[in-house]
Amino acid sequence: MLKFTANLSMLFTELDLIDRFKAAKENGFDAVEIQFPYSLPAEQIKQALELNDLKLVLFNVDADDLLQGGEGLAAVPEKQQQFKLALQQCKAYAEILKPEAINILPGRCTLNPERESEYIETFIKNLTLATETFKPLGIKTVFEAINTDDMPGFIIYSGSQMLDIINQINHPMLYLQYDIYHMYKMNENIIDFINKHADKIAHIQFADNPGRGQPGTGKIDFDQLFNAIQQSKYSGWVGAEYKPTCETNKSLSWLPHNQPSQ
Repeated sequence: MLKFTANLSMLFTELDLIDRFKAAKENGFDAVEIQFPYSLPAEQIKQALELNDLKLVLFNVDADDLLQGGEGLAAVPEKQQQFKLALQQCKAYAEILKPEAINILPGRCTLNPERESEYIETFIKNLTLATETFKPLGIKTVFEAINTDDMPGFIIYSGSQMLDIINQINHPMLYLQYDIYHMYKMNENIIDFINKHADKIAHIQFADNPGRGQPGTGKIDFDQLFNAIQQSKYSGWVGAEYKPTCETNKSLSWLPHNQPSQ
């Protein structure tokens, strides 16, 4: 049976972030993920996890202005010192929360499109630094591709690009975060990629398309997809990172009633 996590940055947003842990547990999740946990003290998050018997699987290094339409942090050459500070902030949280993986968002190159290759080189340097930072903690580092419709100018937008980078860095603690929604929008063969590269993927996320809603609101065949993931060699968590079209607890008809406890 697949192991599902609730992304608390997108699910249960009817509640304050601190109250979403309890809601996730009550609705059948044994694990959660958060995009950016830094609005809450790490010790408060740890307490909420322990109180609700939840595992925090993944969160991101800060991405500066990425979600507000900016270029982000990890690839901008002029922001390398800021990235190092964000990395230390993330490490401090990771030492307390002990996630399985930390995600580094590559970001965009929109202000100076002709510098895209320089941005990619900067990202590779920062990604290598992140991997070395989290290795002593036994935490995997992951990065993801994002579709260029939702985020024009995003520098990593395909499975082949991700594979090129992971092969170039060649670090045993560096893996892919594979987002089904984003790669579906880029017309990738999702099942084929997961089957071929499951050993390189440490985390999977999903939402339906169009609309980025829960399974059943778009065109993706999730019965087929979840079955394919289960039959593949992938053994990690599968993160529900969608925008519910109704109250979150009413959007969970796709979730198996009996999830394995970890």
